[in-house]
Amino acid sequence: MHRNTYRLRRGLMATAACLVLSAAVPALAAPLVPSEASRAYDLKSQPLAKALSEVARVSGRQVVVSSSLVRGKTAPALQGRYTADEAYAALLSGSGLKITPVGATLVVQPLRGDTPATGEPQAGDAEVLSELVVTGTRIRGEAPVGSTLISITRKDIDASGYASTQELLQALPQNYAGGASEGAASLSSRNGAAFNGGFGTGVNLRGLGNTSTLVLINGDRPAMGGVAGSFADLSLIPSTAIDHIEALADGASALYGSDAVAGVVNIVLRDRLDGGEARMRYGTADGDFSEVQASVMRGRVWERGYLTFAYEYLRRGRLAADDRAFAREDLRPFGGLDRRTGYASPGTIVAGGRNFAIPAGQNGVGLTAARLGADQVNRTDARLGADILPRQTRQSIYLSGGVDLDASTTLSARILGADRRYDLRRTPTWASQVTVPVSNPFYVDPLGARQPVRVQYRFADDLGAERSRGHISAVNGGADLTRRIGTWSVTGSAGYGREEDVTGGRNIVNTYRLNLALADTNPATAYNLFGGPRSTHPSTIDAIRGWTKGRGLYTVWTAGLKGDGELFDLPAGPLKLAVGYEHRSERYRNTSITYQTTADQRVSPVDYPGVRRIEAVYGELRAPLIGEGQAIPGVHRLDLSLAGRIEDYSDFGRTSNPKIGVNLETIAGLTLKGAYGTSFRAPSFQDQRLGPGLIQYFPFAVIDPKSPTGKTNVLFLLGNTPGIQPERAKTWTAGLEWRPPAAQGLRLNAGYFRVEYSDRIGAPNAGALNMLINRDLYRGQLNETPSAGEIAGYYASPYLSNTSGIAAADIKAIANARTQNLSSLVQDGIDLDLAWQGRLRGDPVGLGVSGSYTFRVDKRFTAGSPSTDQVDTVGNPLKLRVRGRGSWSHGPWDLAAAVNVAGGYTNQTVSPARSVSSWTTVDLNVSYRLPEQDGLWSGVRLTLSASNLFDKDPPFVESVTPSSAIGFDTDNASAIGRVVAVTVIKPW
Repeated sequence: MHRNTYRLRRGLMATAACLVLSAAVPALAAPLVPSEASRAYDLKSQPLAKALSEVARVSGRQVVVSSSLVRGKTAPALQGRYTADEAYAALLSGSGLKITPVGATLVVQPLRGDTPATGEPQAGDAEVLSELVVTGTRIRGEAPVGSTLISITRKDIDASGYASTQELLQALPQNYAGGASEGAASLSSRNGAAFNGGFGTGVNLRGLGNTSTLVLINGDRPAMGGVAGSFADLSLIPSTAIDHIEALADGASALYGSDAVAGVVNIVLRDRLDGGEARMRYGTADGDFSEVQASVMRGRVWERGYLTFAYEYLRRGRLAADDRAFAREDLRPFGGLDRRTGYASPGTIVAGGRNFAIPAGQNGVGLTAARLGADQVNRTDARLGADILPRQTRQSIYLSGGVDLDASTTLSARILGADRRYDLRRTPTWASQVTVPVSNPFYVDPLGARQPVRVQYRFADDLGAERSRGHISAVNGGADLTRRIGTWSVTGSAGYGREEDVTGGRNIVNTYRLNLALADTNPATAYNLFGGPRSTHPSTIDAIRGWTKGRGLYTVWTAGLKGDGELFDLPAGPLKLAVGYEHRSERYRNTSITYQTTADQRVSPVDYPGVRRIEAVYGELRAPLIGEGQAIPGVHRLDLSLAGRIEDYSDFGRTSNPKIGVNLETIAGLTLKGAYGTSFRAPSFQDQRLGPGLIQYFPFAVIDPKSPTGKTNVLFLLGNTPGIQPERAKTWTAGLEWRPPAAQGLRLNAGYFRVEYSDRIGAPNAGALNMLINRDLYRGQLNETPSAGEIAGYYASPYLSNTSGIAAADIKAIANARTQNLSSLVQDGIDLDLAWQGRLRGDPVGLGVSGSYTFRVDKRFTAGSPSTDQVDTVGNPLKLRVRGRGSWSHGPWDLAAAVNVAGGYTNQTVSPARSVSSWTTVDLNVSYRLPEQDGLWSGVRLTLSASNLFDKDPPFVESVTPSSAIGFDTDNASAIGRVVAVTVIKPW
């Protein structure tokens, strides 16, 4: 950290300055905070839980209460005008319960043990009774039946020390970081990482793919990011505006439709804020990496409505490969191989099947064959001067509001806008042997044959590092009109989302211009590949400077009508039903502009399908079959849920998916759960694309243990297979929730999950380089006895890209690496969450551990290939991921710590396969709240946090791509290292 001492000091000074400025805001805005208004109530006597929910809806003041406290209790009738405090007090009169304010939240507690609250309500100890619909069900005020909901509260977010939404979700043991993630975008092609040109981050529950997890924002589908809308980009969501996150790691297409195969993640933003908050955060890690985050929120609640505004700015510095020893191509210091290529400056001449190293310290003028290093290769590490993570800047704005049009009708709306810009110094994307004609004035003939020679040369030393630059802008919004009719609520909704990804590359070689410069006979203007860096005239270097630019636009329109409420009373409680209709229209358009292979720029609209339209109807029935009042031995409560959804797609047809869930409370505090359902994922726009822009054939030499030379030349076929169908899955869960009455504050959730995934859409191209290492796995994709005519046909195709210069006669196999419906995947495992909240010498204390253990990930690439267990291998989920946590509060002090464990696994991408060590990191968060008093510093919270406290490097993994290599696994580890951050929060 010594390299950042000055920068850290500067950041802390900036933090203090921003605090003074932000602290002045509430002083000016304080008159806007209204006193609590009274509201009209007309409630009949009813179950206490339902009455509390109604007061929460009308007043806008949420109440947090353990369901066991209000079970079986009845609230008195409530008529007249009351403030929220008065209304809650009237409902609880004579119940043995009381209301205690905790911050801005009201908490229901027993009268006995009259202990004042000193901390925020804990996740899992209570539930919010309001009009909100919880993820995993369409019925208001109910939790999912048969499935366990994972919650990340606002307090969890603040205690994590993380700056971004993607970091919060990547810490979930059920989430796999492979696929669309910022860290993998430039370092990996596995699991769809190549479709993430804008360096966003998605969610990948169970490791089933970003497209198999449905992401919602306030219950709405957002516009999608990446190529052809391949994932929902978490990086655009301001973490400081999040109220809580709900994750359901279970199939949910019966409720939500496509994509909810692995589950659903719903990010709920903060609403009904009565007051304001300003935040400033500065974080730093070793090297040039730093983070600056600033945000402000302002809200107002009045008698008939509310309005909330939030703004967040986030700037993060680049993480250079030069600052991490393991981010190299020469991996010998870690026990790997030297993966550096022969593309260097000075370069290497290839002639007659031999290499001739060009000597350093000369400019190519007068160079003779005698000075060349025969049978030698000049090598350079392509990662020198490149970045692991880009520099990024993001701004987000969120606005939400609602108004009661009358006592039974509410209109609400919300909109989230974001703009993110990035800049990455990348490893060269174009590395090819360049043919130099005899006419070139610097030509050197190592063999005396007077024939053109090929030169391996690093153009980045002439043009400067290749750059990826772009910006991502998105807007997502929606509006609801709700009418309450008795116990029923009917809601009409509409939504719109738009995400535009503008990506580009700079300092790329224009091969057309390069060939002209190599054929130039004038020494003053010809391109010189026979000297060191910049041996060519600057004007000639500028002449070959190419670039690319792409613009992708994803739009989505939604409309829906939903009703839910009670049908009639059963002995155990009311039978509830939710029914609805939804329409969705989606479209993706893309235009590519290149100046890379032609004399002038080329504009190429990409051939994606047109508008996709989806119509859907769904229903959910919740039946309480047995209740406590029925006094059935061994059964306290039995709840049943039935759900189903039918969707009709304009491009491939209709699909229907059911789900059934059961909760059985056998003894007080012990609930057994189980669920079964089917889910699906519709083919994406990228999956359905069949135009020539997607097809590519390329030869490459891959590792082959059966070859005498250790390598075999393979012709790879890329593109999409026609007629791709939806993916389909069957999901099972079975588990328990235990809250022993004798051990207050203790909670255990444990469950088994199983996914049977068929017709899964994917391409084996991510593992293409290992096809001959794992022949059995890719048997259906390999043709190791291709005919000469078949090979000649591909070599004659305009889609051939032979940058390796491999002759057709040297091809020994053809590999089908095209996207297709892969036969099957079976995955199962267990999830566990054990938590305890209590007191130690009067201070609130919390302990917990959550984890996921995957038994197997059996993949079958084709019907003819064998099933192979891929768990605990590179590019696949780990068997074990665990996060332990602890918290302690004492007066104004709060301490939170977490331990993250990623189990060891196997790197099967190298031969022989190698073991990868487990990785354990520790996070620590300490905060202090200043006293409430007059002055700018009143109530200010100061936080010092450290993620990866002990600066643990990721375990060594020899990760090889067609163009480069690196020494760690981007899917299971981070290269950032220890991040120390200071946060200042000023509420008002």
